[in-house]
Amino acid sequence: MNNKFDALKDDDSGDHDQEQGSPKDNEKEKLEDDDKEQSITRRKMVVPGPGEHPLQYNYTFWYSRRTPGRPASTQSYEQNIKQIGSFASVEQFWRFYSHMIRPGDLTGHSDFHLFKEGIKPMWEDDANKMGGKWIIRLRKGLASRCWENLILAMLGEQFMVGEEICGAVVSVRFQEDIISIWNKTASDQATTARIRDTLRRVLNLPPNTIMEYKTHTDSIKYVCVLKRRVGGWTSPGQDTSAWIGTV
Repeated sequence: MNNKFDALKDDDSGDHDQEQGSPKDNEKEKLEDDDKEQSITRRKMVVPGPGEHPLQYNYTFWYSRRTPGRPASTQSYEQNIKQIGSFASVEQFWRFYSHMIRPGDLTGHSDFHLFKEGIKPMWEDDANKMGGKWIIRLRKGLASRCWENLILAMLGEQFMVGEEICGAVVSVRFQEDIISIWNKTASDQATTARIRDTLRRVLNLPPNTIMEYKTHTDSIKYVCVLKRRVGGWTSPGQDTSAWIGTV
């Protein structure tokens, strides 16, 4: 983790229709549209404040909570997941984090998600759909410490896998808690192995800890099979543990 982050941790603180207009006119309109989109994107993206320590990427916190056993759909999942806020610097992160409930104090089926800005915590997101996640099941009482260690390592670029990391999730359940880290390319075995080894190190996991890697494609297929079996209820983008007790 970079020194700036470590130091502050201790503070506690469209269609191409050529029938109308000339090619030059169409090209000009396209450039103007692109400029507008980029301008909107720039306005929406958070930036570090004066004198703050910028992170390599911007991130967004999300929260979701659901009644266990209740049928869910893609639409209801998207409605249920709430964006807490985005940040671009170490200081902005601590402003959010210092006021958030720790995972160990959450009740019911609740999830915190921390993803790079612009990536939704859903399997179907373009950045996630070809990827997967490392999953670790925790006994009760360990979620808060493991979650903090995981996200500090992610923000501090300790995984050393370039742009592969998409985000991380902590899922609070009745009998156990689950943490996972998502990456873009499930087929890149060298990268997934590096993420696994770094995860073991930053969480100080015992050698016999069971770690499971699951591709999002497999997760979607699994949910589709269950959907057919149980009459059409599913929870795309969400850990299947949210409604069937397993991931």
